[in-house]
Amino acid sequence: MRLVFEVLKLVDALNDWLGRILAWAVLLMFVLVLSEVIRRYFFNAPTVWGQELTQLTFGVYVFLAGGHILRWGGHVNVDILYTKLSARGRAFVDILTSVLFFLFCGMLLYYGGEFAMHSISFWEHSNSAWGPPLWPFKLMIPVGAALLVLQGIAKLIRDVYTLVTGTPFFSEDLTEKEAV
Repeated sequence: MRLVFEVLKLVDALNDWLGRILAWAVLLMFVLVLSEVIRRYFFNAPTVWGQELTQLTFGVYVFLAGGHILRWGGHVNVDILYTKLSARGRAFVDILTSVLFFLFCGMLLYYGGEFAMHSISFWEHSNSAWGPPLWPFKLMIPVGAALLVLQGIAKLIRDVYTLVTGTPFFSEDLTEKEAV
């Protein structure tokens, strides 16, 4: 149980750390959009790179934030009946629906990986006037999918624990002694 506890802590910490970094990406996007609007409408001097960099930053944000959002329960749920279930009932439903989740993530990993590898194979660049490399951004698709899978496995382990014991498994609740 100690090893499981440590692995879950590591996955959670990784996605939490990445989530904190990505929070700054939102600020970066805000600054980019604001400066582009000011340059365009007040000085009639837009940049050739502002909008594209904002779009690329947002793409990275979307793909890499999935694991963090899953960790904190931020993805969309149909809560009409789900919230009325016991902890064990919710865990059972989550385990059943995890099949669809892992199928989706598997396809995202496979096809996103192909997409990224194709882009890397010829060092793809944008066709815009700025022409930044696109392959690092496309590589974030399978990286984000892998982080989402890791967090999904952590959630599945917690759900199985909850189904078996009837009590939710939160790594923060376990002390070192209980994790042994």
